[in-house]
Amino acid sequence: MSTPEDVRLDGRVALVTGAAVGIGAACATTLAAFGADVALVDREPEHLDEVAEAVAATGRRVTTACFDVRDRDAVRAWIDATVTEFGAIDAVVNNAAGTFRAPFESLSDRAEDALVAENLTSVTTLCRAAVAHLRPGGSIVNVTSVEAHRAAPGFAVYAAAKAAVANLTRTLALEYAPRRIRVNAVAPDVIPTPGTGMLLHAYAAKESQGESLQPWPDAGRPEDVAAAVVWLCSPMAAFVTGSTVHVDGGTWAAGGWRRQLDGDTYTL
Repeated sequence: MSTPEDVRLDGRVALVTGAAVGIGAACATTLAAFGADVALVDREPEHLDEVAEAVAATGRRVTTACFDVRDRDAVRAWIDATVTEFGAIDAVVNNAAGTFRAPFESLSDRAEDALVAENLTSVTTLCRAAVAHLRPGGSIVNVTSVEAHRAAPGFAVYAAAKAAVANLTRTLALEYAPRRIRVNAVAPDVIPTPGTGMLLHAYAAKESQGESLQPWPDAGRPEDVAAAVVWLCSPMAAFVTGSTVHVDGGTWAAGGWRRQLDGDTYTL
């Protein structure tokens, strides 16, 4: 039978990318609250020190680095520095990502390369560099998106890259099962963060017309995603691998249904 101690992460070391704000910051502080030491990275130094201070306030050890996760050499150097500092790695949270709306035919080669590098190649690079240091019982959690599982007009390459990460998650789960390393994903819908301002404005416009794009009546929070991440990193999820947890207020389950805000009925 599981006990409250089974969700504790005492003595474990977790890496979090895109850790300065939003989901990454929530993951960092929640992992620390449950006992993990954390190594944090973000390409924007603003707010990263604040997150580190919040982690330190829990009594856990923390290191920070500032670079772009598309820089493969920097990623590898960060892994080496983290292992030198902490001795090992137990959890990897691939959270750093980015996108923008653009018609597919207008996307430049440079923009496409940047989207693929940020949303897919950064994940493969970090997983490949970190897995050699993951101890048995270790966990990789890839933050994907509901867009990995449905069509996303205006975000074609981003969605395709996230779908690739979803497949990578399942494949690596099988490759590393013999080493007792679990690989899972969480797939949020739009979560209010500094990085989703443009999309939130679009959501607000829909709501002003009497339509909510998520079935759940309340907006999701970064902490909701972080809770799923911590569970997947913990011994309580010891038999969960190759899975995606949809933290999306029912969006994936709803398919094409929408809640009308003037009642509780659903309509296509």
